[in-house]
Amino acid sequence: MRFFDRKQELADLQEIRRRSEDVAQFTVVTGRRRVGKTSLVVKSLERETYVYLFVERKSEKDLCETFMREIEGKFPGAVIGVPDRFEQVFEALMKLSQARHLNVVIDEFQEFRKVNPSIFSSIQKIWDRLKEKAHVNLIVTGSVNTLMVKIFRNRKAALYGRETSFMVVDPFRTEVLKEILSEYCPKYDHEALLALWTFTGGVAKYVELLMDAKCFTREAMLKEIIRPNSVFLDEGRAVLIEEFDKEYGVYFSILCAVARGKTTRNEIEQTVGRQVGGYLARLENDYALIRKHQPLFAKPAAKTAHYELTDRFLIFWFRFLYRYSYVLELKGFDQLREFVRRDYAVLSGLALEEYFRQKLAESGKWTRIGSWWDRKGENELDILAENELTGTYAACEVKRDKARIDLSRIHDKLTAFCAATGKWRAAHPDVLALSLEDM
Repeated sequence: MRFFDRKQELADLQEIRRRSEDVAQFTVVTGRRRVGKTSLVVKSLERETYVYLFVERKSEKDLCETFMREIEGKFPGAVIGVPDRFEQVFEALMKLSQARHLNVVIDEFQEFRKVNPSIFSSIQKIWDRLKEKAHVNLIVTGSVNTLMVKIFRNRKAALYGRETSFMVVDPFRTEVLKEILSEYCPKYDHEALLALWTFTGGVAKYVELLMDAKCFTREAMLKEIIRPNSVFLDEGRAVLIEEFDKEYGVYFSILCAVARGKTTRNEIEQTVGRQVGGYLARLENDYALIRKHQPLFAKPAAKTAHYELTDRFLIFWFRFLYRYSYVLELKGFDQLREFVRRDYAVLSGLALEEYFRQKLAESGKWTRIGSWWDRKGENELDILAENELTGTYAACEVKRDKARIDLSRIHDKLTAFCAATGKWRAAHPDVLALSLEDM
């Protein structure tokens, strides 16, 4: 699949590269696995010479030998001896950048903790000592987001405050997903677009795998994802196992419960069979894998909040591939696909709501977007949006089939919303019916 979008990120990285010709730059690029960080960085340097150092889990000496071959291949005149410690390699690169401009990419930077944790302190000392005279564009990428945050944002960490830019790469925007599907299949239907969003959440690698396999319908995508030797089957573990380390079993049980619709703390604890307060806090604040979803304008301590996963692919993976792993052990691929088909209307309906929330956020027209429901569960508004600068408001009902949306009922719900919150009493919101055809 060719490179799509990332216009703003590319512009930012290219501006950083230009700035590094005068002042040393240390850029951190992070985001979930498979989101396209390395492709983005490489694209930003496609017209430049750069040193690419991939951190593998091997001995420091072996790693340095690999790095030396890369450096000597790009800069034959750079004689830095035969190092057996990374600090020697890094110091040589920093000194070389004092004589000429260098682009240096260190991929999977967090893996240094497995090679030799003292490397972070060594980088800090060398950077502080040599950066003033260096002309280096240093870019480090990392897939284990929590570790990258700890390495650079923890006040006690050696590299705290050393980065000059911190970039988080997100999944593709909704309009980009449409562009990709349109290029591969100009006559795609909206059901295919919804399936692509439901199954991938816009994560670049997953989209690429499905497009390269010519999966342009929901059924084709489902057969590609759930088949013998599919990379999707164990992907949740690959993405999260390092994040959670030894306690991954508890975290996986919680995420599976949330993905299945057990969204209050009480429901989660009944499903998991233990107290989960601390785990929920870490999943929300440290890992950013769940969020508290509260009615718009609700007080922080309100008991109407529920939890939801923030990653669409993981919602699908935990709800089906992890939950029914015993079916996969029996090679029951047909049966597992049938489980997905059985529950797909509910799964895709929730995904469709998230799609439109995301689309409204990307439009830049709103300063606040949320949902609302009352404590009794009698009234619920799928999407509410307001722009406090322009005084514009919108209330949206989302269903797969537009014929099932009753606009008069939305007005009744808005009346209940105004009475319960005291908000929007003088507003005249646009009332929108959103369905597949509006994607």
